[in-house]
Amino acid sequence: MSESSRRRAEEFLKISGQFKLGALVTEASHPATANLSQVAKQDTAAALKLLFDVDDDVIRKYREFVESGRAGEIKETVLRSLKNGGRIFFTGCGATGRLSILLDSVWRDFWRQQRVANITLAPHSGERVVERKRDRVRGSFFSALASDFENRTFSVMAGGDYALIKSVEGFEDFSAFGRKQLRDLGVREGDVVFAITEGGETSFVIGTAWEGVDLGAKVYFIYNNPDEILCQHVERSREIIEDPRIEKINLTTGAMAIAGSTRMQATSIQLAVLLTVLEMVVRDLAGDLGAPASRRRVGEVQKLAGGTPALPELFLAKLEELHATLKSPEMLAQLARLVALEESVYRADHKNNYFADRFGIDVLTDTTERSPTYCTPPFRKADDTAAAESWAFLFLPQKGTPAAWRYLLKREPCCLAWNAMEVRELLAAAEPLAKPGVGEDKLSQTLETIRKISRAELMQFKIGLDGLKLRPPVKGDSAIGITSGEFYPDQLEAAQKAGAKTGLISFCSSRRQSAHSSKSEMVEVFVPVPETDFLLDGVTRVAVKLVMNALSTCTMVRLGRVMGNFMVWVVPSNLKLIDRATRYIAQLTGLTYERANHLLFEVLEYVESRMKSDQAYPPVVGLAVLRTKHKLTNEEAEERLK
Repeated sequence: MSESSRRRAEEFLKISGQFKLGALVTEASHPATANLSQVAKQDTAAALKLLFDVDDDVIRKYREFVESGRAGEIKETVLRSLKNGGRIFFTGCGATGRLSILLDSVWRDFWRQQRVANITLAPHSGERVVERKRDRVRGSFFSALASDFENRTFSVMAGGDYALIKSVEGFEDFSAFGRKQLRDLGVREGDVVFAITEGGETSFVIGTAWEGVDLGAKVYFIYNNPDEILCQHVERSREIIEDPRIEKINLTTGAMAIAGSTRMQATSIQLAVLLTVLEMVVRDLAGDLGAPASRRRVGEVQKLAGGTPALPELFLAKLEELHATLKSPEMLAQLARLVALEESVYRADHKNNYFADRFGIDVLTDTTERSPTYCTPPFRKADDTAAAESWAFLFLPQKGTPAAWRYLLKREPCCLAWNAMEVRELLAAAEPLAKPGVGEDKLSQTLETIRKISRAELMQFKIGLDGLKLRPPVKGDSAIGITSGEFYPDQLEAAQKAGAKTGLISFCSSRRQSAHSSKSEMVEVFVPVPETDFLLDGVTRVAVKLVMNALSTCTMVRLGRVMGNFMVWVVPSNLKLIDRATRYIAQLTGLTYERANHLLFEVLEYVESRMKSDQAYPPVVGLAVLRTKHKLTNEEAEERLK
């Protein structure tokens, strides 16, 4: 063991008490999926069924939330804020950071559509000139209000929008970073902050909560572990939970389908709850304003004007209907075919391209979350030919990448650009949880990280059609469209002509809404989403998340990246994940926590250069376990894993 890896292990162990999270419910093994990897080897549809069975916990928790009546209370608080000039902030890191960006984009997209629709009003034939003028004035007035509300939400993800693609090392672990990112957006008295953390212990998100409180905002802390466990084991969580100034929304569903994989049930319940609140807010605002340009939509708003208590119950009924459909034998058989398609592509060392329009942010979220969970190559930049080829990538219909990013986010990308003085102050504030002092090496490392997560670097992820030339489909590849009725004939037909396999997932209320003709060589999945008049279409967004989570998880399980229901290919990229990897090594080898941690850092040193350059590397947990059980060197263990 090198001196460097030994020192890093000892530094972690000194503060590990704050990050030993094995007692949390979200880290536990769910009994329904305890044998998931074994089931998946024999029957893909049965494995998918197990994953959807765990989503029963999401429906149960959502029902409890509806029965509590809190949706109406939260809606009223948000409405008061907005009507008095306040703004809404969603903060998170990792999966909840991506959730925050999704919520921001959904809100902005609705108001943008209203603004565009109301710029001019097409008069009915026979109307008098004065009435047409009056309509145009009303339309212009509403457009101005819609534009105002469009820009009243903000997302705060640890590391900025760049972290949508790849987590930014170190940002999640320090509350000072969360405080600054929120403060930089100008949060103030009268605003509302939704601080969203799956486990309830993330330092970055806790930092945003404290910053919101200090600056006079109304803060909701949203999390997924029991209060008594968090208060007993995590001091920073206890301080938040016991502070009466912060309103808590505890959405504990239980263990995840994959132990610790909070990208699944934890963020699914958070998505459903927050979309319900936003739907109620939008209905009230749109109803008050009259929405003159969209006469059909105005009628829909008035059906449930004021966000009556009927809305959460209706949302629940539609979720239950959706969930029953996903567990039906017919749906499981369709999804199993798509799992087989992607699995075959990845096993043959080929690549998959996703094509999405309206659901671009949803697909990007699921696709990029696979990398830290299952050690798959992250999205590759256009200018980095040394990095491993990404297994999966996303393309939007915009011709150019800058336009595609704006379309995806519904705003300009927000990346960090802190200077040396700002970084030095942050590192000094983070000192209690980091290395003693703020050395020049640490400062230069952090400044280099800031440079690597800039807007210019984000634009190197070519998600517009201009990026297709970098990943042209070839024989053995695959291309999959994900739609709500729109179709991608040019891209999928081009992929077929090149010899690639193709698939299509349609999220519609009926097959008639799918604007494509059936092709026998294409794997098609039709997900019948219950029809609603929801302005934000929240049930469909939940459907996309549940389906994409199940598909990607089952594919990775089939590829051997899960043992039972443990993510043994986890990438220990932050302090929480270092703890998780350490616990897995200790559990699988019988080593003490301390010895397992030393071994982890020794293995990390062996693969670190490949990790940082996005090249392929073996799983650190698997490498450590093989070394211990068979007394192998790193090189010998890696060879055995091939």
